[in-house]
Amino acid sequence: MKRRTPHAVAGAPTAAEGIAQCEDFLSWHAEISDAQSAARGYADRMPWLTTSQRHEVVRLYVADRVDLVRVMRTRTAERNRALNVEYIRRYEAMRDRLLCTVVAVALVTATICIPVPLLVLLTGD
Repeated sequence: MKRRTPHAVAGAPTAAEGIAQCEDFLSWHAEISDAQSAARGYADRMPWLTTSQRHEVVRLYVADRVDLVRVMRTRTAERNRALNVEYIRRYEAMRDRLLCTVVAVALVTATICIPVPLLVLLTGD
């Protein structure tokens, strides 16, 4: 009996995209967990807070930190895209210069190497 292999579904993420999404999910939840721990530590330094005040301080701290992390990640992603575009542009420019150099060297070599043997044959030396 033949074993059936799963086929890619149109619009479904690839394995690498799925792994990246999973990493993003786990990283985001780790950030939230860290923010909650830091918020509880911050609220613990204020023993005079009532229970509801403490919960509000923790909630606001976590919300501010999550917003800050979201902004930082957005800026980092934008910078990453900008650097990627710049690196691609530089790579293409370097590749074009290298191609021009190789063609120029080949033309100079052909210009020198082809006439010299012909000259030797024609002069009979």
